[in-house]
Amino acid sequence: MMNTKTTTIAFYAGLISVIIGAATFALSWNLYDILGGPMPGTKVLLFPGSLTLIYVWHPLFTEEINFWPKFALQMFGQFFVVTAVTMLCVGLARKLLRIIQKY
Repeated sequence: MMNTKTTTIAFYAGLISVIIGAATFALSWNLYDILGGPMPGTKVLLFPGSLTLIYVWHPLFTEEINFWPKFALQMFGQFFVVTAVTMLCVGLARKLLRIIQKY
């Protein structure tokens, strides 16, 4: 059985998702003219952050906020959603493993 805490696994998953999200956003931003549009896969990799921008931050703030605060909100949302989903999945997996090991 895994000895690592669920919160530690979730924190690292959230941190990795922010790093991947920021790198994807930077590449897509810089290659927009070359590719003639956003980089393929950008919407998929930034989906957790985009969810929070649309459903959490947009009703609270107007669309006219500057780039960097909006980027920070998206990365915070990316971290929060991935961390929460990872905690849920790891917790469920551990409970299932305990049930399976009983039998």
